[in-house]
Amino acid sequence: MLTDIRAALAADQVLVDPASTGPLSHDQAEWAPVGTPIAVVRARSTADVQAVVQACFRHGVPVVPRGAGTGLSGGANAVDGCVVLCLDRMDAVLEINPLERLAVVQPGVVNDHLRAAVAVEGLWYPPDPASSPWSTIGGNVATNAGGLCCVKYGVTRDYVLAVEVVTGTGEVVRLGRRTAKGVAGLDLAGLMVGSEGVLGVVTEVTLRLRPLPPPSITVAGHFASVVDAGSAVRAVAAAGITPAALELVDRRCLEAVDAWKKMGLAVDADAVLLARIDEPGATGEEVADRVVACFAGAGASWAERSTDPLEADALFEARRLAYPALERLGPVLTEDVCVPKEHVPEMLGRIGAIADRHGVTIANIAHAGDGNLHPLIITPPGDDGARVRAQAAFEDILDAAIELGGTVTGEHGVGLLKRGGLERELSPVVLAMHHAVKRALDPGQILNPGKVIGAEQPA
Repeated sequence: MLTDIRAALAADQVLVDPASTGPLSHDQAEWAPVGTPIAVVRARSTADVQAVVQACFRHGVPVVPRGAGTGLSGGANAVDGCVVLCLDRMDAVLEINPLERLAVVQPGVVNDHLRAAVAVEGLWYPPDPASSPWSTIGGNVATNAGGLCCVKYGVTRDYVLAVEVVTGTGEVVRLGRRTAKGVAGLDLAGLMVGSEGVLGVVTEVTLRLRPLPPPSITVAGHFASVVDAGSAVRAVAAAGITPAALELVDRRCLEAVDAWKKMGLAVDADAVLLARIDEPGATGEEVADRVVACFAGAGASWAERSTDPLEADALFEARRLAYPALERLGPVLTEDVCVPKEHVPEMLGRIGAIADRHGVTIANIAHAGDGNLHPLIITPPGDDGARVRAQAAFEDILDAAIELGGTVTGEHGVGLLKRGGLERELSPVVLAMHHAVKRALDPGQILNPGKVIGAEQPA
């Protein structure tokens, strides 16, 4: 297999030294199992990807696609005896088309780099995960990433028009379209979004763009508890308001960011809600006032429109920095459950009760406007007892989300960490449908094996 790959690629693209392959063999998921790869291959083109997959298919060797490695579910973790296929060097923006409002990119393009490139043309790519300064479009497609703006503007799937994919047998196919409308055949491009590399390796993406939004108004609210903040989220939804962003950050997160970055985030509250309103002019001001009223009616100790753009930007930046700031305190097991908006207060309450029951520390950040919660379970370094308790709390949070009509993952993906939760969320018949699709598109069962849906059980 290695002889075949080396015949097709340059020598410096094929890494076998463990000192080089080790750091590229896993993502950021805490305690997810990591195997030992035969090699790591750094692809530079679709032809490179095709050559690797064809060689692995011939020899029955697993292929694990990888982007920037910012994932939080173990979806990019190596399995023993695999080839890790790195796509981060396929990082070209191939086309920006202002007339059609689309961009064509390779999978290694960093999210924020794309946003900056299209902004020059007065255009905007809305999906903005907190990892947008580092995560790649290929990884965003693999997990159907969302972000701060998704409450109003949707997630990655809403912007993927077409993909180029290398199949499990090494064929290069194009799925989807460039047109605004089209229903010819099944939506196979949509099937690839969120599939975490188990159905094909995405080598090019055609993305829908929007016009740049107008300047926004920020509304901030301080609350005595995350449950009260959750009640405010429900109140905003009940009022028929859809902010451009509605984010929750608790005191633990703000204190961790401030200790790290010295941003002067003096907040006298256990939870902060941040809303962005991007309707223009007087309409935006009226909507902002209604959001303030919703916050106040839900028990906010303070709620106002921000008059200091720098302060507003600092609070949203603190939201983005919360996860790496907490990582400095010890291992962090990250949740990604999503529940109906009406159940956000109850879910936040259940998370607090789970923390107390297991004796663990949980900080909370959330894309609260669409019910996507990110409880962060913090453990002391080297404390095996705390690790076991954290993992038990992790599973209880998944179960609580399912009980409330939610899902075990809103945007991080299933990967390795949430396969058990997926099996509890989906029926056996639906899981069998997943495996049938996998068999059809990856007959050799070489693409990211064991991830998402796990290994198929024998009949």
